[in-house]
Amino acid sequence: MTPATTHATQPLTADELAYIWTHLHERSALVEAALLSVCLGLAWLIVRLWRGRQHTDGSIWFGSYVIDGVLFPVLALVLSLGLRRLLISDLPMAVFRVAIPVLLSLAVIRLTVKVLKAAFPASRTVLVVERTVSWLVWLGTVLWVTGALPMLMDELDDITFKVGATRISVGNLIEGSLNAVFVLILSLSLSSAIESRLLRGATDNLSLRKIAANALRAMLLSIGLIVALSMAGIDLTALSVLGGAVGVGVGFGLQKLAANYVSGFVILAERSLRIGDLVKVDNFEGRITDINTRYTVLRSAGGRESIVPNEVLITQRVENASLADTKLLLTTVVQVGYGTDLESVRLALQEAVAKVARVLPDPVPAVHLTAFASDGLELTITFWIADPENGQMGARSDVNLAILSTLNRLGVDIPFPQRVVRHIPPIEVSSAPR
Repeated sequence: MTPATTHATQPLTADELAYIWTHLHERSALVEAALLSVCLGLAWLIVRLWRGRQHTDGSIWFGSYVIDGVLFPVLALVLSLGLRRLLISDLPMAVFRVAIPVLLSLAVIRLTVKVLKAAFPASRTVLVVERTVSWLVWLGTVLWVTGALPMLMDELDDITFKVGATRISVGNLIEGSLNAVFVLILSLSLSSAIESRLLRGATDNLSLRKIAANALRAMLLSIGLIVALSMAGIDLTALSVLGGAVGVGVGFGLQKLAANYVSGFVILAERSLRIGDLVKVDNFEGRITDINTRYTVLRSAGGRESIVPNEVLITQRVENASLADTKLLLTTVVQVGYGTDLESVRLALQEAVAKVARVLPDPVPAVHLTAFASDGLELTITFWIADPENGQMGARSDVNLAILSTLNRLGVDIPFPQRVVRHIPPIEVSSAPR
C-alpha cells in the first residue's frame, strides 16, 4: 500500500508526511486545492438553498451566515470524502489528506459550541468552554495529522491504576471522557431540537409542553450517560451501588433539592401555575416567565425578577390573578363634602371612569358610599381591568385623573382637614416689692 492509498482517518507516519510534503509542491496540489474549493462551494450552495429565506438565526445546523452552522463543515467533509474516494487512483491526495481532518475538527467544534449555546443560552461559561474545546480539538488534530497521537496514547495506556478489582489506564479515562462528552453533546442537541419544536406556537398548553420537554431532556441525558459509560468500558452493574448511595444522599442531604424537582413536575402537570400567570408570592407580585424543574422565575412590572423554589409554590399560599380569569378588580377612594348631591356625583363619576381606556365596560364601574369620615363623605370607586400584566398603577392613575376632572367640572370640593390656631398673649407678671 502506497502513502497515497492510506485511509483518510488514519494518522500519518513519517514516510507519509514526507510524501505529502513532496506532493504539496507539485501541480497536482493545485488541482486538489481547486477540487477542495469546489467541495466547499458546493457545500455552501446546498446549505444556502436548504436554508432558503427562512429566519434561522441561532440555528444549530444553519447558523446565521450559512457557513457558521454545523451543516456546512459536515457537508464539505462528506463531499471531500466522496471525491477523494473517486480520484484516489488519479491524484496523490496530499491536500485532501490534510483538509479532511481539519474539516472533521471544525464540524466537532461547531457542533459542541452550537449545542452548548442552545442548551445554556444564559451561561457565562459557554465562551470559556468554546475556547477550551477549540484548543483541545485543534491540538488533537495536529497530533493526529503528524502521527504523534498514537504514540502519545500508547504511552498513556502504560500508565495504569487500580480501582477496586478493575485496572484502568489514563488512556482509557481520556477516551471514555471524550466519548461521554460526544454522546452528551448529541443528547443535548437532540433534546434542544425537540424542545424548540414542542414549545413553538404553544399557547394554553405551554405548561404541558414544558414538562414534556424537561422529561425528554432528562431521559435523553440519562440514556446518553449510560451509553457513554458503556463505551468507556465501565461495568454498569456498579451503578446499583452508586444508585443506592445517591438514594441515601437524596434522603438526607438533598431533601430540599429533591422536593423542588418533584414540585416543579407537579406544578407543570396539574397546571395550577402557568407561564404568563400573574401571581403574588410572599408579598412579591409578578408574571411567571419561566418554570424550571427546580425553580420558577417571576418578573414584576418594575423589571425586578424573583427566583422562587418550586417547593414554596406547593406548600405556601399563592395568589394567582389569572388562573381562571385575567380580570382584576381595582379600587380608589375620594372624599366629598357633606352638602354634596351624591346621586348626580355618583352618576357623573361612573360615566367618567367608564370612559378610561383600560377600564372594562362589563362589569360596569361602581361608586359606593363607604364611610362618614370626619372631614367628608368617603366614596369608593371600583372598576375592572383585563390586562393586569401591564401594571396597576397606570390604570389607577388614569381613573384618579378622570375623577379629579369630573369633580372640578361639577364644582365639588374635596375636603381636607382644617386646623384652627389660637394665639394666646403672654401673661404679664408684676414684680412684687420686697
